[in-house]
Amino acid sequence: MKTTLAHPTRIGPYDIIQLLGEGGMGVVYEAEETAPVRRRVALKLIRAGFDDARDLLARFDAERRALAVMNHPGIARVLQAGSTETGQPYFAMELVRGLPLSEFCDTRRLNVRDRLQLFIGICEAVQHAHQKGVIHRDLKPSNILVTEEDGHPQAKIIDFGIAKAMGPPQSDQTAKTLAGFAMGTVAYMSPEQASSTAIDVDTRADIYSLGVMLYELLVGHLPIDPAKMGYYEFLARLSSGDTIPPTPSVGLSSAVAQSDTIAHRRRTDWRHLQAELRGDLDWIVMKAMHPDRAHRYETANGFAADIRRYLTNEPVSARPASTRYRMGKFIRRHKVGVIVVGVATVLVATSSVAATVGFVRARRAEQMAAREAESAKQVADFMVDLFRQSDPTVSRRGSVTAQAILDQGIRRVTTDLASQPLLQSRLMQTMGTVQTALGRYPEARALLEDVLRTRERMLGENDVLVGETLTSLGELTRDFGDLDAANTYLTRALAIRQQSYGMSHVDVASTLSMLAALRWRQTRLAEAESLYQRVLTIDAKVRTPDDARTLRDMRGLAAVYRAQQRNAAADSLWRLTLTRQERTLGSDHPDVGSTLNNIGAYYYLDGKYEDAAVYYERARLIMERAYGVEHPLTVSVMNNQAEVLWKLERYTTAEPLFRQALASKERLYAPGHASIAVSLNGLAGVLRDSKREAEAEPLYKRALAIREIGNGSADLRETLRDYATLLRATNRGVLAAQLEQRAAGLK
Repeated sequence: MKTTLAHPTRIGPYDIIQLLGEGGMGVVYEAEETAPVRRRVALKLIRAGFDDARDLLARFDAERRALAVMNHPGIARVLQAGSTETGQPYFAMELVRGLPLSEFCDTRRLNVRDRLQLFIGICEAVQHAHQKGVIHRDLKPSNILVTEEDGHPQAKIIDFGIAKAMGPPQSDQTAKTLAGFAMGTVAYMSPEQASSTAIDVDTRADIYSLGVMLYELLVGHLPIDPAKMGYYEFLARLSSGDTIPPTPSVGLSSAVAQSDTIAHRRRTDWRHLQAELRGDLDWIVMKAMHPDRAHRYETANGFAADIRRYLTNEPVSARPASTRYRMGKFIRRHKVGVIVVGVATVLVATSSVAATVGFVRARRAEQMAAREAESAKQVADFMVDLFRQSDPTVSRRGSVTAQAILDQGIRRVTTDLASQPLLQSRLMQTMGTVQTALGRYPEARALLEDVLRTRERMLGENDVLVGETLTSLGELTRDFGDLDAANTYLTRALAIRQQSYGMSHVDVASTLSMLAALRWRQTRLAEAESLYQRVLTIDAKVRTPDDARTLRDMRGLAAVYRAQQRNAAADSLWRLTLTRQERTLGSDHPDVGSTLNNIGAYYYLDGKYEDAAVYYERARLIMERAYGVEHPLTVSVMNNQAEVLWKLERYTTAEPLFRQALASKERLYAPGHASIAVSLNGLAGVLRDSKREAEAEPLYKRALAIREIGNGSADLRETLRDYATLLRATNRGVLAAQLEQRAAGLK
């Protein structure tokens, strides 16, 4: 029977700071040694008040001695041992400030290869323990803490509380504690440990536990969950060798509901993860977990060696050898050489055929070049004639704006090139993209939808030019707020571009980036992060680090981090992006304005309104110079600035900004657009807080009407609550309560 004791304040030369954990035989404290050196340690003290104290003492002493003989970076070190004034033994060990193995890998989203590299280090630490004559017998993710040392993950094994020394037991009493019941954590326990007479346990018990851990690291769940089967049934089946689980690739298939989450935590998608597990990794894991220890890896080093073979595309010992298998591994290791030899062979074999068809191909190429040259001449003539309209000697209207030239160009393309639909669509594609950049979304969408129909009709639905137009439409509809249409366009575009160009092309990166921004707007943050990581991987291959598009992708990833409340990572990435943008693009570039706007938005969310106001002011001035006051991006920043000025109670400055933003939005968007409601709600708030409730109320009603038919429950809740505040201020408590009740009922 155990008693509850107060935690001590000092043990030996150590001041107790806090309780870190409690186990079956002891408690672990964080403590500070003050002399002869000042350092933090983990201090393990045998638990007092147990009837079986003699057994506990023997096991505690065994752990202390086991740790004392080991010296490996992957095993927590013993620093000192002693006893309290009441005779309770303790020992101080290295304080490991890390995360349990599975949690570290998932939170850092380590891919399969990185997980395997980390696991190799764990195998090496276990091998060291075995060479020192110690079997751990309770290896599991929570007993392996991972820290970062010099930017690299370092796993450390802790808790040798039920470790067994190889060779004869130290005393009869110690032997008794090892027999008669299963020792270890059931889910990771080897079949021989589960036996009620499990005295003959050797190093291969740890190999089995390592296999279970690797299965979980790769697949995201245990091979067999004892909690689902029932612990006693599981132990009975385990001890009889009747718990052979599905292979990792099959086990992944059984977790369909969590498959996307599992894959995301490994920086991939479900299909690629399953393909990576199928084959060698299946064989390696199942060999380590074989019910018959004679068929497992003999040593932890042998286990690690097979993983290294997998990582270097060498044949693994776990898999039955075959000529085809070894040849496949050879080809993967020497891909370039095999391709060169293959190409040389094909060239020799086909040289006579090439001589025959070469003339035909050359003739076709000549004809294609001639057609392209004629098209280029027509485009050049068209553009020269178009821009001549800005010449005062040709046009009597004085200065002709770029928008006027664009409008005239669209009319000319529609009529003059009607007989050449592909050339017409090429020019209209460019003009539609320019219209989008100018913020004229409805006009751009109509233009690009015409281009899409033409290209699909003449080139087929999967042509790369169709993918180009789908990407442009996806960006346009996303920025306009039609997220469902954007999703349709961008997913189609991505499929076409990946099929046409492969996975690492600059155009694939562009479409992925737009899709990532869409997922962020849809608050599908895990997908957005995964997509941005893929984009930045491609960017690193095909673009320079300071390329404007690379920096935009960095800014997008920072926004995702902030939405995930990973504020430190977001702020660091934003500041890096802003520094590079200002250096390479100049301080007045619109990309700089967008980044300033993002930083301002999150200062606003943090309640740092003065800081937000500074960033918004800088962003608005940049946008106005770049785009003019009527552009959607300028209007959006203007509205943001008005919002923060409202929060700062600078009503006389906020009101004209809100009114200007609202007027522009009503010209840019359809009457029921969600963006209009944002400005209506903000302007109403300024008027309400300025004690002009009569002017504010119709604006709240308009905002409410828009948001009631929209999809944003958070936006609707905001207007209901804000309007209720006005109603209470004007002594209409019953109506206010009704709105508040509606707001409370929204999810």
